[in-house]
Amino acid sequence: MVEYIHVEDVLSEDMVDREVYLRGWIYRKRRTGKLIFFVLRDSTDIVQCVVEKNVVGPEKFKNLDKVGVESSLWIRGVVRREERAPTGYEIHVNDFGIVGPSHNFPINKDKSDEFLLDNRHLWVRSRNMNAILKIRDTVFEAIHGFFRENGYYETQGPMFVTGAVEGGSTLFEVPYFGKKAYLTQSSQFYLETLIFSLEKVYTVAPSFRAEKSRTRRHLTEYWHAEAEAAWYHNDDMIADEEEMIVYIIQRLLEKRKKELRLLNRDVKFLEGIERPFERMKYAKLVEFANEHGVEMNYGDDLGADEETMITKHFDRPVFVTHYPIEIKPFYHRPDPDDPKVVLCHDMLAPESYGEVIGGGERIYELDVLLRRMEEEGLNPENYYWYIDLRKYGSVPHAGFGLGVDRLVWWLAGLDHIKHAIPYPRTIRRVKP
Repeated sequence: MVEYIHVEDVLSEDMVDREVYLRGWIYRKRRTGKLIFFVLRDSTDIVQCVVEKNVVGPEKFKNLDKVGVESSLWIRGVVRREERAPTGYEIHVNDFGIVGPSHNFPINKDKSDEFLLDNRHLWVRSRNMNAILKIRDTVFEAIHGFFRENGYYETQGPMFVTGAVEGGSTLFEVPYFGKKAYLTQSSQFYLETLIFSLEKVYTVAPSFRAEKSRTRRHLTEYWHAEAEAAWYHNDDMIADEEEMIVYIIQRLLEKRKKELRLLNRDVKFLEGIERPFERMKYAKLVEFANEHGVEMNYGDDLGADEETMITKHFDRPVFVTHYPIEIKPFYHRPDPDDPKVVLCHDMLAPESYGEVIGGGERIYELDVLLRRMEEEGLNPENYYWYIDLRKYGSVPHAGFGLGVDRLVWWLAGLDHIKHAIPYPRTIRRVKP
């Protein structure tokens, strides 16, 4: 039985002069007389390979010469040190077999963003996408790791819902056996029901927002990490989020420095992010914005342009708290000391990336919830089960929603969120 190893396993001094079996795809290829040089890639890394005509024979040499990049193959060869090779090592091939030939692979360095998006099923093979997908995997792994290490139970909510969390104008309506249903904007309300059983819960699932936005940070389908915790207040939840972000960054730096550097990410910037993060009340943020050339009035919501301009002045995340009650959803708890503002927070990522987390303390008093729903013109009958939570053993609680794709976008230092997810869905894109 042949023992195949990964490319990353041969890139060390211990492997020099040893014979190895590898398999993967041709990343680059060129012929010079009776030599063919190609770069083999697999899921782990790349390595240069040299094929001599007089070693493999004229027929195999001819077959290799005819196939193009992205052909799949296996090789047997000896590892050599070669400073001029892309990763410092080279395989002198003794034998190989072409598994799946490829001719005229359609992607090259001159293709446009739109072309690459149309052909995302092929572009995911690129080294950049390989690095982004590995970073993304580590971010998801760290999110689960943090929650599980801190007493949260993983739960799941439905994707078909009958009511809005953030607002009806951003709901995707779908037919549901003669009735109206919607794709979920958030699992928050369902998580709130579960804290009365498990106290601290989280979920990682898709959410859907029909926002007609074409900014560099918006997706219509995105991955959402959400949590709710009983007996928590706004500051308690901020503390967990702060700890979680640092935890994720540490895991990323432990496992993905190579990938971050391949993407030209400033690793030292990430290494410098420490607790505590900046904290600023909304009223102070309005002052800060105007002092730094961003025209903003009290009562204005933060948009993409404002967040971009404001966060470029920070070297770590910023928690903005105590927003005016008029610009936040009905479920946020009014501050008992100042009922004109709510006990909520947004976490803005630095370097002009903007909002990554939105959260806050939920209303747990029945009379306050009913009053807020009346003020917002909501029909309590549509939220009967949410209201029930305040009738039967209500407790203080808080929660948050983290846009995982936005987090990857920031941590990987990407220029657009469409690069942070394998198959982005935006207002203009629903393929492949």
